[in-house]
Amino acid sequence: MPDNSRPQTDPRIRRTRQLIKDAFVDMLQEMEIEKMSISGIAERATISRVTFYLHYRDIPDMLNKMADEMIEDLQRAMNSNPDHPSSPEENDWLKLVGMLEHIAENAPFYKITLGSRRTPIFTDRLLKMLTEIITAKFENKETDSSNNRTAIQKDIAIWHGSSALIGTIVGWLRNDMPYTPAFLAKQLYLLHSQDL
Repeated sequence: MPDNSRPQTDPRIRRTRQLIKDAFVDMLQEMEIEKMSISGIAERATISRVTFYLHYRDIPDMLNKMADEMIEDLQRAMNSNPDHPSSPEENDWLKLVGMLEHIAENAPFYKITLGSRRTPIFTDRLLKMLTEIITAKFENKETDSSNNRTAIQKDIAIWHGSSALIGTIVGWLRNDMPYTPAFLAKQLYLLHSQDL
């Protein structure tokens, strides 16, 4: 069933933004972001400067919007699994698999934006999203009276969980994704269950 909650973007707009994104990723492999120009990005994307300005005010605006789109894409991937999980743990695992599959399918973008230190905005946004997810999970576990996690300080557990997850994803990308998304998700799940 299609997702009607999000307005559809004109295919020409999506295509132009993808050209700009691809040009940005290519250029980021060659130079520091501070050395990039709108003219250079437009030329690499085979569009005009005017077309660039129809989509973005400047390079910082482009980065912000690309980071927002990245989070939307990741959230959509996490919620796209049609299977009906039998437990909350299986649901968490399926969401993680969906996220990792999306990252693997878009590896060139994620390798340069998350796997390098050149564009911290993307890592910061992903860390924020993961922290929100882990915070919600931790709070749900706190309300479960059968769970005995009182010895763990909430903020420390959240920092640990989100940092470990993003660090593992970055390590996976930097090492050319030697494991499948499903295998990595299973390993992360096993690590998490040992932490409890």
